[in-house]
Amino acid sequence: MSGKNKLLIVDDNDDIRSTFYEFFNSLGYEVKTAGDGLTALKLLKDKPNFFDCLITDLVMPNISGLGLIAIVKKEFPDIKIIAMTGYGDQPGALASEVKADSVFFKPVELIKIENKVSELINPNNDKQ
Repeated sequence: MSGKNKLLIVDDNDDIRSTFYEFFNSLGYEVKTAGDGLTALKLLKDKPNFFDCLITDLVMPNISGLGLIAIVKKEFPDIKIIAMTGYGDQPGALASEVKADSVFFKPVELIKIENKVSELINPNNDKQ
């Protein structure tokens, strides 16, 4: 892997953000976090073409994950997006509508999300 893969984790829950940060950081990813969609957008605009993947909760204050996904898909089309929700099927269906690359329902297994991140960022690694 040339250089570290760069992730942006967005969730309004401090424990989830911290857990994801520690997990992905321990695997060698460069990780930034944000507690809401507005903060995430500022990070994205401050560092265009920096992040490889966005992992976002769907239900958050200020700009929801759905709003964030729609903006990121339009303004940063190369960033892969994983949506997470703890609120049943409807937010997941909405995430699919706004073209998230993958949707996970909370609670999530970190290794499953890491496998999906790796697959999205390095799609040719699994093909031998």
